[in-house]
Amino acid sequence: MSKVRRMKLGSQGFEVSVQGLGCMGMSAYYGPPKPEEDMIALIHHAIDSGVTFLDTSDVYGPHTNEVLLGKALKGGWRDKVELATKFGGKWSTGGKPEICGDPAYVRECCEASLKRLDIDCIDLYYQHRIDTKVPTEITMGELKKLVEEGKIKYIGLSEASASTIRRAHAVHPITAVQLEWSLWSRDVEEDIVPTCRELGIGIVAYSPLGRGFLSYGPAMVEKFTPQDFRKMLPRFWPENVAHNKTIFERVSEIAARKGCTSAQLALSWVHHQGDDVCPIPGTTKTENLDQNIGALSVKLLPEDMAELETLASADAVKGERYTSGFLTWKDSETPALSF
Repeated sequence: MSKVRRMKLGSQGFEVSVQGLGCMGMSAYYGPPKPEEDMIALIHHAIDSGVTFLDTSDVYGPHTNEVLLGKALKGGWRDKVELATKFGGKWSTGGKPEICGDPAYVRECCEASLKRLDIDCIDLYYQHRIDTKVPTEITMGELKKLVEEGKIKYIGLSEASASTIRRAHAVHPITAVQLEWSLWSRDVEEDIVPTCRELGIGIVAYSPLGRGFLSYGPAMVEKFTPQDFRKMLPRFWPENVAHNKTIFERVSEIAARKGCTSAQLALSWVHHQGDDVCPIPGTTKTENLDQNIGALSVKLLPEDMAELETLASADAVKGERYTSGFLTWKDSETPALSF
């Protein structure tokens, strides 16, 4: 298998594999945790294949995904990867997600992630969700200190609005913004993607396969385990799946014509958005990882792109990405900084 090519992410010199690996599903949210030894073998296979940009978060598990990656990177593997993790989300005593961007919490999270990952420095540290109670300048000020102290190399934001990105970038350069971008999540194209490009910020696309829907279609929904949080998401509710399956069917038809799978076509579409975009599809299976790498060989002509974008227009999908309670860029405004 040919090695995955490299790309510059953002304007600060950070280099990553052109496709990353989202590690969340190995430990949490998409059903029960997978066997540790199998996931470590998968991570090593990804690295050997050239997929070296690994994505985790302290909230995955919580904590167990970072611990898994820490184990996987022992014995010389750490130097072969670009490691991204995140802070900002936590579970309250009532079990509801809370967001915190207080400086003391930022530092506490960073120190804890370094310990769990068993590393000295995090390559890319994202604010996972924006705390709407704390001016972004305050949160960024602490992240800037962590860079100066050598605890993190680069700063990222996830699910941030265009105005939040601008304000944060004015405090310290943002290297990457992570956002949901796929054939069935395209609303970021209007404002956020152009803002990132204007400021020279790299774009990391999570869930580029529509949380698996663009790979498997409605059949996947029937196999959800009780622990699978996708059951809560409106797009996977039965009345919406009945509508959304049309997109999967059309994508599958085009993929058959192009001689690839629907997943490869959907992933290739994200890759074709520009050389500043790095998708991070997650998987727990070696064959899926290899298939995702195969998407890099799928060439799409302008007419292919146009056809895909017509069938998957921004308003074609039924159901919101999240239920209320999961903050997204649409409500990530923070208070003005007061002196």
